[in-house]
Amino acid sequence: MNHDAIGVFDSGLGGLTAVKALNEILPNENIIFFGDTARVPYGTRSRQTILRYTKEDVAFLRRHPVKMIIAACGTVSSMLGADSPVEDIPFTGVVYPAANRAAEVTKNGRVGVIGTPATIQSSSYETALHNINAGIDVTAMPCPLLVHLVEYGYTDRNNQITRLAAEEYLTPIRNAGVDTLIMGCTHYPIIKDIIADIMGEGVTLLSAGEEAARYAKICLEEQDLLTDSTQQGHNIYYVSDSVSSFRENAKNFLADAAHGQVFSSRI
Repeated sequence: MNHDAIGVFDSGLGGLTAVKALNEILPNENIIFFGDTARVPYGTRSRQTILRYTKEDVAFLRRHPVKMIIAACGTVSSMLGADSPVEDIPFTGVVYPAANRAAEVTKNGRVGVIGTPATIQSSSYETALHNINAGIDVTAMPCPLLVHLVEYGYTDRNNQITRLAAEEYLTPIRNAGVDTLIMGCTHYPIIKDIIADIMGEGVTLLSAGEEAARYAKICLEEQDLLTDSTQQGHNIYYVSDSVSSFRENAKNFLADAAHGQVFSSRI
């Protein structure tokens, strides 16, 4: 039993999809979220820069009482691999939870992965999937524009700019005959409707952030770290850039963008 918060960080706002899932799966837990909105996206940066940013993000969260940290960022998770930036509390990224779920879900053994250029170049999802089942066929595609489009609110199902970009990226994956698609960046579930339209019926879409939230629950249960509070947990949000922009854009990620307090922080 532990009443400390769950810490979540991301390069921008995509990690809020993990926060939303945590609120649904573990409604009594408190969440501290840090979005490095001043330096988004991480996916086009060098590995050295991404790891430096990750160290700073983790250090910021550890200024607060947290009992677990989730890297709700596909790029960070891919760069870290099996390594953990903390030793004394549980930690997870999004790669293993999503890959594990995909291996369970796929029926034809063909899995698609979309992510930032850094995520796809790292082959992290392919490695994780093949470690689980070497026979899985993986088709991966970098989608460099999608993070920017989501961050700037181009998320409507009928938005032609986002739809054209998504069609360009997803057509090769659809043509590969996958029956499961890992949305390997936590921004992508915000345009899940567009992705589903392009991929067609019969393709299961997996949210990396949601799978990380489910995995976090398992970790906390195993280590007896869940709160015993029966009260609704509260969220605290920190961003490294404009709070007002966060409040506006968070509507795309959270059912109630005003849920919790929002602060600006320079790490």
